[in-house]
Amino acid sequence: MHLKTSLLVASALTLAAFTSAQAETTVTIATVNNGDMIRMQGLADDFTAKHPDIKLEWVTLEENVLRQRVTQDIATKGGQFDVMTIGTYEVPIWGKQGWLVSLDDLPESWDAGDLLPAMRNGLTVDGTLYAAPFYGESSMVMYRKDLMEKAGLEMPEAPTWDFIKKAAAGMTDKENEVYGICLRGKAGWGENMAFLTAMANSFGARWFDENWQAQFDTPAWKNTLDTYMELMTSYGPPGASTNGFNENLSLFQQGKCGMWIDATVAASFVTNPEDSTVADKVGFALAPDNELGKRGNWLWAWSLAVPAGSDATEAAKTFIAWATSKDYTRLVAEKEGWANVPPGTRTSLYENEAYLKAAPFAEMTLNSINAADPTNPAVDPVPYTGVQFVAIPEFAGIGTQVGQEFSAALAGQQSVDEALAKAQALTTDEMEAAGY
Repeated sequence: MHLKTSLLVASALTLAAFTSAQAETTVTIATVNNGDMIRMQGLADDFTAKHPDIKLEWVTLEENVLRQRVTQDIATKGGQFDVMTIGTYEVPIWGKQGWLVSLDDLPESWDAGDLLPAMRNGLTVDGTLYAAPFYGESSMVMYRKDLMEKAGLEMPEAPTWDFIKKAAAGMTDKENEVYGICLRGKAGWGENMAFLTAMANSFGARWFDENWQAQFDTPAWKNTLDTYMELMTSYGPPGASTNGFNENLSLFQQGKCGMWIDATVAASFVTNPEDSTVADKVGFALAPDNELGKRGNWLWAWSLAVPAGSDATEAAKTFIAWATSKDYTRLVAEKEGWANVPPGTRTSLYENEAYLKAAPFAEMTLNSINAADPTNPAVDPVPYTGVQFVAIPEFAGIGTQVGQEFSAALAGQQSVDEALAKAQALTTDEMEAAGY
């Protein structure tokens, strides 16, 4: 009797183990190696405790490598990943191609209606949501309040480019290595062209007209690049053609920039007294405009999406709903403090008094995000989605080539007119070759 009972128990345990192994689903997540994503991995025990039947596997990569790997995998339907971390550039392209799974059926408690409209629109194709934003950003003016006061000026909440030029002149003190303005000059579709494309929108310029004809031979682009060159050559730091986000962040933190127009996510870095020598002197304003109805700010989100090749679609959606939920935000706040929660995705965060108190830049970040419209980015109509990029597969290559021409002009290797003529020619050639 004893033996029989033991055998029955052993059989039951074996069956239970087998069933459990059968029931366990592995979700492989490709993500970028930035602070917010690393933090998410550290907090994933909260997810697995709630979902013991789902096992998480992480593939954490540097940004350029991540883009290459996930693009290759999704284009070939390789099925390596169940969740991909992708940007606002990829979502409209891949959604249209049928490469992503719809997220319209996430639980009601996830609250899609709470997503900031600008973020939701950038991740939606033909009315279908294809990615859930993990954190979002726009760009804005970060400036030295003390230098502005010394120059006898007051920064408006919504400055014009003319005011920016005047303020840059007033704050420049080259003898003491203080430059009125720091802007991106390093070539790349996500470096200088992110800034210049957003700036161009506010000048009434656009990449393409409604027939996909390149527009670099227009007065609006000439005005954009002339203004940029004047700001940088008269009031910017030396060697600016090699400065990207990180270089300008360092200059600003060292007290060498009067103004810096860049990602809203930088606000927490420039106001952190442990890293910034000017932490208590920083003010914020909306990115400039030319009173044409568009401001020169961009829109970006790192988002989580399920590729169509995944064999664990439902489990992947369950994970995404957890990682991009209001509960996750509260979890981060509890463990790391409100200032460190992922910003820029939900309306409710910007109605939360605890967050607003911890993040003095919160309101300007929200206003900047709301000022960007990826579905209608320029003054004149355009056939594309995207504020600081054009959501077509060819853009990454074209944008980087154009960025090299504009960076060469900033370095003094060619004139603005030469850079624009080359940009027009190479963009036209590439688009014709692609069949537009």
